[in-house]
Amino acid sequence: MNPRGEVVGIIAGQGVLPILVAQGIRASGRRVACIGLRDQFDPALPALCDDFAIAGFARLSRWVKLARRFGVHEAVMVGRVSKAKMHDPLRLLRNLPDLRALNLWYRRLRHDRRTPALLTALAENLAQDGVILIDSTQYIQEHLAHAGVMTTTKPDALQTSDIAFAMPLLIELLRLGIGQALSVREKDTIAVEALEGTDRMIERTGELCRTKGWTLLKSARDDHDRRADVPTIGVSTIEKLHAAGGRAIAIGAGKVILLDKPAVLAAADRLSISIIGI
Repeated sequence: MNPRGEVVGIIAGQGVLPILVAQGIRASGRRVACIGLRDQFDPALPALCDDFAIAGFARLSRWVKLARRFGVHEAVMVGRVSKAKMHDPLRLLRNLPDLRALNLWYRRLRHDRRTPALLTALAENLAQDGVILIDSTQYIQEHLAHAGVMTTTKPDALQTSDIAFAMPLLIELLRLGIGQALSVREKDTIAVEALEGTDRMIERTGELCRTKGWTLLKSARDDHDRRADVPTIGVSTIEKLHAAGGRAIAIGAGKVILLDKPAVLAAADRLSISIIGI
């Protein structure tokens, strides 16, 4: 078993974020031990890990068993979990919850199954066996949004005015736990993110606002638990925004991850979209 601190675990869902975290851990000189959630993780991820194994997303006992095998005391939980794949009947049997997950679900989460409550209960459950979930941005600080205009493309007067108007609205939405993003043009709120996620909200904004030049705002509340579910934007976000007529993005500095920051900023400049850290 590796001494404490030499190995960092990853519990990996979908997307490029687990890959960025694995690269960041390796760059810090530590070993990477990854638990890839079945039918979720990127096929490129195993090659970046010193140890890798697959587990169902609701097989918590196997998570703990693998963590012990790999010598993991600290772990990062990152990446999306596809609800479509979760409910695919052909994969259901492999992902049935074990007794540990069922106990957590019904005893701790019976009356509150919101994401913050789920994360807290999961973190406390894993900590009982010595697996501590840590800040998911710890090894990818260079990919966090920073304050100021991050692109060479700068917001125009309309977008600057809309950001000043809408950011207090977004902060209040975040406080109420309603959503992490909204869109605005000429101080009219066009759409607010709900369960559909940012990408669908962007598409909906394009359907509602046919005039180009609207602004997307996205952030997280000050006390957001960064052990999981940190807001992100990626190259696909930029491309969807451009197709829907958006021309500016304002995001919380230090609160939103750019999924491969250089690539995101390059895509934004290529499509004449400004990105501003607030």
